[in-house]
Amino acid sequence: MKALIIVDIQNDFLAGGPLAVKGGNELIPVINRIQGYFDLVVATQDWHPKEHASFAVNHTNKKLFERTYIEGFEQVLWPAHCVQGTSGSDFSSQLDQSRVEVVFRKGTDRLIDSYSAFYDNRKRRSTGLSGFLKHKNASELFFVGIAGDYCVNYSVRDALEEGFSVSVIEDAVASIDAASFLAIKMDLVDSGVKFLRSDDFL
Repeated sequence: MKALIIVDIQNDFLAGGPLAVKGGNELIPVINRIQGYFDLVVATQDWHPKEHASFAVNHTNKKLFERTYIEGFEQVLWPAHCVQGTSGSDFSSQLDQSRVEVVFRKGTDRLIDSYSAFYDNRKRRSTGLSGFLKHKNASELFFVGIAGDYCVNYSVRDALEEGFSVSVIEDAVASIDAASFLAIKMDLVDSGVKFLRSDDFL
């Protein structure tokens, strides 16, 4: 079974949001167009408490995007984003959610960030996504969404570790740093990840 994993198409990561990713809005029509080619569609949602430790505003004498350590683990300090229950945490109204079977939330622990759709950054807590996909007999995963160099990247790597066949639909992914994503892509290809384009399904 082929499953489409839609990563974090949320208002705070789109135009006008505090952590807007360039090109994020342009992904949505592409994602909407290809959903029908998959047996299963699931989505992930950043879902942070307002006092989350990854937010720069929750630290004194720290700057946005500065790197610090929380309980011995390195952490980028982000703008406050995707706070639970806010409009910024909502999926874009332009995203077709009619085929999304389940939403998996991440980043709920105040002290641990969670880029991956599968686990928090310290591998202490599972979202349950892997078990769900295996229960559904989904063996081929296709990733789209935001951001290629963070949440998509971490999700893809965990998917490989979980034993799935993994592809990334490249024109349905937007990254914070395009150059960084290019280096990530080369590494992922070496690890067995396939990079496709939406036209391959049309």
